[in-house]
Amino acid sequence: MSFQTISVIGLGYIGLPTAAVFASRKKKVIGVDVNPKAVATINQGRIHIVEPDLDIVVHAAVTEGYLRATTTPEPADAFLVAVPTPFKGDHEPDLGYIESASKAIAPVLKKGDLVILESTSPVGATEQMSAWMAEFRPDLTFPQTHGEESDIRVAHCPERVLPGHVLRELVQNDRVIGGMTPRCSAAAASLYKIFVEGDCVVTNARTAEMCKLTENSFRDTNIAFANELSIICDKLDINVWELIRLANRHPRVNILQPGPGVGGHCIAVDPWFIVSKAPAEARLIRAAREVNDSKPEWVLEKTKLAVGEFLLANPLKTARDVTIACLGLAFKPDIDDLRESPAVAITQKILATHPGPVLAVEPNIDALSGQLAGRLRLEVIDAALAVADVIVLLVDHKSFKTIPRSILTTHKVVDTRGIWSAC
Repeated sequence: MSFQTISVIGLGYIGLPTAAVFASRKKKVIGVDVNPKAVATINQGRIHIVEPDLDIVVHAAVTEGYLRATTTPEPADAFLVAVPTPFKGDHEPDLGYIESASKAIAPVLKKGDLVILESTSPVGATEQMSAWMAEFRPDLTFPQTHGEESDIRVAHCPERVLPGHVLRELVQNDRVIGGMTPRCSAAAASLYKIFVEGDCVVTNARTAEMCKLTENSFRDTNIAFANELSIICDKLDINVWELIRLANRHPRVNILQPGPGVGGHCIAVDPWFIVSKAPAEARLIRAAREVNDSKPEWVLEKTKLAVGEFLLANPLKTARDVTIACLGLAFKPDIDDLRESPAVAITQKILATHPGPVLAVEPNIDALSGQLAGRLRLEVIDAALAVADVIVLLVDHKSFKTIPRSILTTHKVVDTRGIWSAC
């Protein structure tokens, strides 16, 4: 198939790199986002997110006339929907953004167009998206009613990229292509082959939706095992980092590393989408989520104990005199993304419960926003170490790994990532 114009709905951490990669292949790309500031920034050839090399690709694409951003959908040959899928209520998936995107692009659809849902979604979301579009365009036919003969082709093609390596992985990783019909799958595979060097593996829409959820639930379960081990080892006075290192010498054992919890827009969210569809059956997946969701509370208790130990060693001081420095706010090392970050949740609770000064060190951001702004101070590493009494290591950024243990001898340390505790 020939795709002369491609529209990407949602210009965030996935949508903008995807739009930029298509544009770098000399395709006309129209990016759509509800944020006027983001749209203006992109049209100036700049970016509003942090991702290595993306600024270069976007600047070239805009300058050469292949990429343009707008707040209102325009006609195209293919539409890729990459909008958020957050929670509502008790971990119920909120498809409101997908619904809004569906209704926004419906008026500009024409016969032969392809619509792809890239947003990580619960099983059945692609069919729901197609139903929303059909509701607004009764003059067109869709796969759920006309199968292979439909006017509009619809598919689900989840992304599977690592922040910090998105541009490379978009191109090199295999892609799961899940059409609502074989014809839909073929159209979607043809589109992605414009830039994907990996395999485009064809399946149906429901399996493609479940595949992304399964991948992240598998990782979540493995992390939960490591996090539970860390809690058990702390109770039994065992160094969990040494234990895992020794256990992983077994040729068929590969235990992951524990941490303060699980964050990000995928692993901390996707398993709940499975649970929402099969609550009675997804027992292990739910248990893993509960283990990982409870880990921040354990870190808070360890922090309170560290403050208590400091006060015992300094009886003339009170809790108001104790300065806590939280090292790291991002949901994983060496990125600026704070979404669903356990480090943020822990820092917020320390702010709410500790009467003394609380500092944050996050080398990948320039300023604090939202609930973190105000009483929390953002400091550089050296300044924080100079005044802090308790150090809570939450993210193993490269810059933190260079801090020698020798300068922490006067601090009480809660090391959730094993930077200074591992043998």
